[in-house]
Amino acid sequence: MTATQPPEPLSDAPEDRRRRRARRTRTALAAAASELILERGLAETTVEAIADRADVTRRTFSRHFTGKEDAALDFVRADGDRINALLRERPPQEPPLLAYRRAVRAWLADRDSPAWHARPAMRRLLALLEREPTLFAAYERIRVDAQEESTRIIAARLGTDGLRDLRPAVVVDAAAGVLVAALRLWARGGADHDTGAADLAALVERAYDALTTEAASAAADRTPEK
Repeated sequence: MTATQPPEPLSDAPEDRRRRRARRTRTALAAAASELILERGLAETTVEAIADRADVTRRTFSRHFTGKEDAALDFVRADGDRINALLRERPPQEPPLLAYRRAVRAWLADRDSPAWHARPAMRRLLALLEREPTLFAAYERIRVDAQEESTRIIAARLGTDGLRDLRPAVVVDAAAGVLVAALRLWARGGADHDTGAADLAALVERAYDALTTEAASAAADRTPEK
């Protein structure tokens, strides 16, 4: 099990070599953490065991991650970064909600840097969040960080201040919330299987359709209640 990272330009410069080695080490630690947690359970997995499986020292682990939960969910952080990168690339004339939806769609369809759901056992790891509070807390921290960056991107698209203007946060909370809801439902529906990537993409599309339908209904009903 490995966490796919975007390819970096090849270079013989010492700094580039160090960066590639650090990336490989981080990927190995993340893979070891998720593998061991699924094999042994969270409580029985130690940082030392993760470092041993990745063939590095405990000190090396600490340079990359704050704990085993953070390591196991590194794929969530990487995919959040990927969604935000795709969001930045969306045409400026697209409405913010549509831009976020299409960024998510592109992330799910990307074959060069596959989204986490296309990797073995990730569905089971997501399902484990609901049974492990510390794992869920780590997931929430990573998710909030990604959404805060999304809010900054949307604010820049709108040419506004995200700290004063409510719109960027509302768009991101709604759009990201739809994605989280779809992921949770997908994990609950088949936690014992590693297939179903296409099903997830279809489920996400239906979830966004539901959001836009409800938003349209709410916008149409502007008559004050009596």
